Amino acid sequence: MSFALLCFDWDGTLMDSQARIVNCLLAAFADAGQPPPTRAAAADIIGLGLDEAMARLWPAADAAQRRLVAGHYRQRFLFADQTPTALFPGARETLERLRAQGYLLAVATGKSRRGLDLSLAETGLAGFFQATRCADETASKPDPLMLLELMDALDVEPAQTLMIGDTEYDLHMAANARVGALAVCYGVHTPERLLACGPLACVQSLAAIPDWLATRSHAADRSLRT
Repeated sequence: MSFALLCFDWDGTLMDSQARIVNCLLAAFADAGQPPPTRAAAADIIGLGLDEAMARLWPAADAAQRRLVAGHYRQRFLFADQTPTALFPGARETLERLRAQGYLLAVATGKSRRGLDLSLAETGLAGFFQATRCADETASKPDPLMLLELMDALDVEPAQTLMIGDTEYDLHMAANARVGALAVCYGVHTPERLLACGPLACVQSLAAIPDWLATRSHAADRSLRT
């Protein structure tokens, strides 16, 4: 299998933002006068759209209560919280290498459009990606619509597409879209949990991705010759 389009998750895959997301979620519940979830529960929903995350964290709430907490979360994440976030080591260099090798690059994220655009501007990575999709403008993971829209926009077939992410939501979305999946083992979900979803592999760093892709491409070339 040789890939043309690489779709990256954002939080937990390209950016180390877990602490900020968790802090904002816990504070949002407190702002709404509600007992907060545990830090583990808050971390576990990273990767989902905010509506889906609220439903998991507060299943007994009605729609208005969830909207209230979600509004507090947006306010804190976009404007108030100062918890540092940074790209994972090797992120920029890996994207530069992949772009130079001719891959199409995209982002498929549970972030809002406003949140992703802010992160892209702050990191200077916007120019690396030919297309992006966010949970508030399409369906949340693990629904495949995000990937289907990216493939359609870039005119790429599922067999040519690879989803790269750190959660089971990324891997289930890939399976639902019938595309390949590569797990990164330094993010939110444990390697054991990721491997149970059946990815092609689980790499330990972003810097390992180009070499892994090269190995896959060489194997595909050898298969075609035999």
